Order: sequence, then C-alpha cells, then structure tokens
Amino acid sequence: MTTPQTHTLETVGAVVTYDVRPGSSAEPPLLLIGSPMAASGFDSLAARFPDRPVVTCDPRGAERSRRTDGAAESTPEEHADDLSRLIATLGAGPVDVFASSGGAVNALVLVARHPEQVRTLVAHEPPAVQLLPDREPALAACRHVHETYRRAGFGAGMAEFIRLVMHPGPVTDDYVEQPGPDPAAFGLPVGDDGSRDDVLLAQNLVSCTHHEYDLDALRRASTRVVAAVGEGSAGQLAHRGGLALAERLGTTAVVFPGDHGSFLDSDYGPPADVDEVAARLREVLAGDRDTVPAGG
Repeated sequence: MTTPQTHTLETVGAVVTYDVRPGSSAEPPLLLIGSPMAASGFDSLAARFPDRPVVTCDPRGAERSRRTDGAAESTPEEHADDLSRLIATLGAGPVDVFASSGGAVNALVLVARHPEQVRTLVAHEPPAVQLLPDREPALAACRHVHETYRRAGFGAGMAEFIRLVMHPGPVTDDYVEQPGPDPAAFGLPVGDDGSRDDVLLAQNLVSCTHHEYDLDALRRASTRVVAAVGEGSAGQLAHRGGLALAERLGTTAVVFPGDHGSFLDSDYGPPADVDEVAARLREVLAGDRDTVPAGG
C-alpha cells in the first residue's frame, strides 16, 4: 500500500496531524476516525481500501496532535470543527466517514452542522448515553469514572472505565455504590503516578458521553447516517448507544462483525476482525439509502 503522506493542520486551539493514503480511483476520500483512538489504530483497516483515498487523523490531544489553548477538556464540538476544517483542506468532499466510539459522536456533530461535507456517515457504537432510557444512572457512572481518575489516578480510573463499558445491560441506580474493581485484575498499575491529563479519562470522557444530540438536524441532513453496532458487544454501553441512535433516527442499526474495537490495531497483535469489518463497510458504503442491510 502507498506510504501515508503526513500533514498538519492548525485549527482553533489545536494542531491536528493527519495521514493521507492516495487511492487508485476517483472515489471521494474515506475518513476513518476515532476518539481518543488515533490514526495508528486504523492502519490495518485503511490497508483494506487501496482503491480509494483514505484519511486518518489523531484527534486533538491524542498522540501527534496537540492542544495549543491549554484547555483541560476537549468537546465534541471542537473535534467536529477540526474534522470540518480537515475536510475543507482536502478539497475533495463530500467524503465518506467511518467513525467509531467517541469518533462517532464527533462525526454526528459534524453532520448536524455541515451535512454538505459528508456523503455517508457510518457511526459505529457511539457512546450516546443521553439517548439511553437509563441515561441518569449511566451519566452518573461516567462521571464516577472521571472522578475516580481525578482522585486516585490512571489505574483506578481505567479499571472503572473498563467495568462500565463492559457492563451488560442498563446501568442501575446503585451502580456507583458498588465496590470499585481492582486495577491489578486488568493488568493496570495500582499506584498513582500523579498525572491527570489522560486523553480519555481527563479530556474526553465526560464531554463525549454527556453530549446532547441535535436529532432534528441529523434527520434533516442530506448525509446518509448509518448507525452501526458490533455483533460481539451486545448489551454493552456503546452498543446500546448505537441502537438508541438508530431508533431516534427512525432507522435500523447495521450489525458489523466483531465487537467495539476488535478491528483496531493495538499492542496485542493484528486486529482479529479487520477483514470482515472492511468487507461489511464496503457493503454498507455501496448501498443506497433505502437498501442498507440490517443483519450481520
């Protein structure tokens, strides 16, 4: 595959680094985005689309992209503005977007504000907590993760985060009263190194999960918005968020192979489901507005 061409873009309050892989066709660019997952997580998925330009980026505050305003929190609105400026810089819109997790939240804001820039958005498992029937205890649980991190550091905070995102089914009113998990059980540090600037736990978690969606704008948008969920993550918070989004938009969620992140590159070897996810993504992007298959 063609070596990615790396660029930087100065936005309001940040310098965003992004990579462009030129394709062999005249198809518009395909953006693969996450948050706080950076471009490095999408290398294998990008390699499955050599026939079209593929763009990946590090969201503000993550890996190669840095905040320049000194803010301690990044909002979906800021991320969406970064994406809008990136698409304008590419000069090849409207683009297609596959956005996962917090990246899906940010891309939904982008579509609500700039639908002319996006042809199709596949929003994979957005943690759309505000749309859930158990929104109040679920929002409280998200704040609890953040507060645990602020109080006790990365290991304790990340253990609470893992417990929440893996929790099966609705979040109950007494969820935050339960004993916290042992960080060591997840291979996480037990001690506190004193840092409080983690890109997930400090900068993005609360603003992402607490985002209130402009559903009317999304329904009116010229963009084809496809809510997607992983077949292996049924019952989990982000999977339920994807289902809730589809319901609010009057559509049916498309089921993808794998779980919330089994198609992403990590330190644990090649992604298990990247081939199947790429094939499913091709199928969805090729379908028209009324014929996208819903099953797995």
